Amino acid sequence: MRNIEIEELGATPITGRRVEVVERKGLGHPDYICDAIMNQVSVELSKEYMRKFGAIMHHNIDKGMLVAGEVKTKFGGGVILKPMRLIFGDRATFEVGGEYVDVNGIAIDTAKQWIKDNLRFVNADSLEYQVEIARGSAELTDIFQRKDTMLGANDTSAAVGYAPMTPTENIVLETERYLNSPEFKGRFPESGEDIKVMGLRTGSELRLTVADPLVDMFIESEANYFRKKDELLEEIKNYVAERTELNTSVFLNTLDREGRGMGGIYLTVTGTSAEDADSGQVGRGNRVNGIIPLNRPVSSEAAAGKNPVSHVGKIYNVLSHRIANEVYMNVPDIKEIYVWLLSQIGEPIDQPRIAAAQVIMEHGSLPDIEKEINEIIDSELANIQEFCMDLAYGRISVY
Repeated sequence: MRNIEIEELGATPITGRRVEVVERKGLGHPDYICDAIMNQVSVELSKEYMRKFGAIMHHNIDKGMLVAGEVKTKFGGGVILKPMRLIFGDRATFEVGGEYVDVNGIAIDTAKQWIKDNLRFVNADSLEYQVEIARGSAELTDIFQRKDTMLGANDTSAAVGYAPMTPTENIVLETERYLNSPEFKGRFPESGEDIKVMGLRTGSELRLTVADPLVDMFIESEANYFRKKDELLEEIKNYVAERTELNTSVFLNTLDREGRGMGGIYLTVTGTSAEDADSGQVGRGNRVNGIIPLNRPVSSEAAAGKNPVSHVGKIYNVLSHRIANEVYMNVPDIKEIYVWLLSQIGEPIDQPRIAAAQVIMEHGSLPDIEKEINEIIDSELANIQEFCMDLAYGRISVY
């Protein structure tokens, strides 16, 4: 028997509250870059461990930092004065039974490939790479050498997920994804990747503030910048208007001031502020469902880069959202649900110390659906090994 608790939550759903704040850091944001690259390093290491040893070995690549460089922007195209530096941190398994794994090489090659695939104007070979990944502690490494059917949790940690996402959460997420889509970049190549969307809903009024650096090689003058900015703003307004019933206002690059030259416009050489203005770090970006939902309870764990088969800071973070969605989609009469998972270090990951569901009912009563909720939670935990392998191979996003 699993430790499952289900209770009715006497709270107003997020959609019924007057104020809601949601943020999304986009593809080229320094924090997003760190999350994405370090998680992909974990994926590539997991594949290599599986290929060589038939199992995923101990590793956590969840301590990473992107140190900003220095550029000089210029109409028609600026120059890079100092390269960005990407620092890889934490622990990994370098050798098993005399067979070695090129952890450092995998980390650097993975980063270069991700940059080539996602950042159009960043030369992956021009970055400086600093690998500070070391060998793991004896006790945490030993978890992977025990012959248990189910791995034990490597930490005592808690996570929470919820469903459904609100209209505000969805439009913030969808807007950034659209602005960074290949289709959008094909029509507006001057739009950089370092896009951030901040949503503020007050009642039925939604205010979206968007930051999007324009790539200087496509901008001929200050007047040309503001002309292209107006085109981008109109496109965003049309996109949002078609996808939400909220009364929406959209604002773009609100720090801009006409007549101030380079000091009054948001230009970039490479499409990311990491080139000059802003460093990045794992764990400071989006939560595992792709947004930063300030009205919701969230875990303090950074899921990106963590081990996918033992580190509950990753597994439970994502699984709690999955369970919440499964319950919401398959059990009637639920308005909103929160799922909490708490591990105890060393205990099997399919046996959390507590798996709790807090339910806000649409109508009806909780006892009528309690059995269905219990069965879904139990089933998801019973199938946790398959879920972990999906995490290991990068089939589930964590940012």
